Amino acid sequence: MRFSATAAALAMATTVSAHAQVYGLWVNGKDQGDGRSTYIRSPASNSPVKDLSSPNLVCNVNGGKAAPKFAKAAAGDEVTFEWYHDNRGDDIIDGSHKGPIITYVAPYTENDGTGAIWTKIAEDGYDGSEWAVTKLIKNKGKATFTLPSALKAGKYLVRQEIIAHHESNDAYNVNPARGAQFYPSCAQIEVTGSGTAVPDEKFDFNKGYTYSDKGIVFDIYNFSGSYSIPGPAVWKGTSSGSGSSSETKPETPAATSAAAEAPAATKPAGNDSSAEAPAPTPTFATVVRPSATAAPAETEAPSAPVTPPKTGCSSRRRRARRAARNAL
Repeated sequence: MRFSATAAALAMATTVSAHAQVYGLWVNGKDQGDGRSTYIRSPASNSPVKDLSSPNLVCNVNGGKAAPKFAKAAAGDEVTFEWYHDNRGDDIIDGSHKGPIITYVAPYTENDGTGAIWTKIAEDGYDGSEWAVTKLIKNKGKATFTLPSALKAGKYLVRQEIIAHHESNDAYNVNPARGAQFYPSCAQIEVTGSGTAVPDEKFDFNKGYTYSDKGIVFDIYNFSGSYSIPGPAVWKGTSSGSGSSSETKPETPAATSAAAEAPAATKPAGNDSSAEAPAPTPTFATVVRPSATAAPAETEAPSAPVTPPKTGCSSRRRRARRAARNAL
């Protein structure tokens, strides 16, 4: 507990200088330039959002102010959000602000992003030894994810957030001085490609994130090493055409089953090319085996010729009797 109290005190002491926001994007490792208020809906400051009922939870302060441009990326590209504290490449965020980094996508809208329009496409929490925020700091503020390869071309809002848990052992609605700290950032991205999948999770941050969520009200100083990332499951990016594909799949097994039955009928013949010709073959094989069994019957057949000798002996006796009578 002493360690926990010390860690908590240090976290509070560094809170003022610990915050972060997004500078810009990288696509497949290529810098897209300063995106602040250009293709990113940048907040007025790097302060966190803690009230789960606030519209600022979605795209931060100024989230309802559309940026004038769009970053461009193709479905399947690697996209990187570059976070910073005061200046690009500085300390990014205080190391005490451990927590997950989660990425969502929604159809483009000029409003603040509130409502059930969001789909989770990437997440990184605690891997058993290191938090996502720790990795972010080591990677100089860069958090990378992959746009789903089946994502339909079009304009989107892509939202990445850091959730800092250094004060989240208390819920904000119970103690407004504490609570989980959310750092959301929304970028405007125009996606190209031939994908047909439309994100359909329909997640609403103001309703989906709650104070009863163990991934939001969470004691980072006393936990077993297991952490449940809040929000829905990561979208698999299934193409909208998969429905017809799934209808086709059952037909394939059906044809396979029919094919499987056909060899079964011809297995006795050992030849799949003719279904009728082999039919006599199993009959013949069956006859051969019984004939071998009937062989003993042929062995008994020699007893039949014994009768003719008996018949011959009787004739000789009759001739002898006639000869005797003639002699008299």
